[in-house]
Amino acid sequence: MSEHETTADSEHEPNRRDFLYLATGMAGVVGAASLAWPFIDQMRPDASTLAAASIEVDISSLEKGSTLQVKWRGKPVTIRNRTDKEVQEAKDVQLSDLKDPVARNANLDANADATDINRSAGKGKENWFVMIQVCTHLGCIPLGEQGEFGGWFCPCHGSVYDTAGRIRHGPAPYNMELPPFDLTPGKTVRIG
Repeated sequence: MSEHETTADSEHEPNRRDFLYLATGMAGVVGAASLAWPFIDQMRPDASTLAAASIEVDISSLEKGSTLQVKWRGKPVTIRNRTDKEVQEAKDVQLSDLKDPVARNANLDANADATDINRSAGKGKENWFVMIQVCTHLGCIPLGEQGEFGGWFCPCHGSVYDTAGRIRHGPAPYNMELPPFDLTPGKTVRIG
């Protein structure tokens, strides 16, 4: 019985064979990783793709009440220089009247309220508005300066947005998104 106990005890102690198995396995893992790296590395976007990730738009000729539509990452983006009346009407809306109380502004905290200031370019630039013009219901492109609130109207299913791009009526569950942007009033806006 002592022979059997000695054999069982020696199986639990690491020996040269265990070390060779471990070393061979680690060499295989390192080899596989070094073979896979070129394939993984080639998936990174090149410089031209990264350059397309952001655009700079001249807004110097955009007068109050005018809209400019550009394309960013394959999506329509609206840049609007809102009138004082549009800004005031949007400011007067109570959060309790909104279907979606979240700003959905990539420049702010994810839980920011959908006040007009949080949906615009910010304090002192309230008239400037930059929005991805895609309906949050099924991805349609709403018509601008339409609908009950003078903002956007999606004729496909009847979603109505106000001049701050906030959903007011219809099946759309969320406000239209605001992309990350940086604005120099009266000069340029950088999107992305």
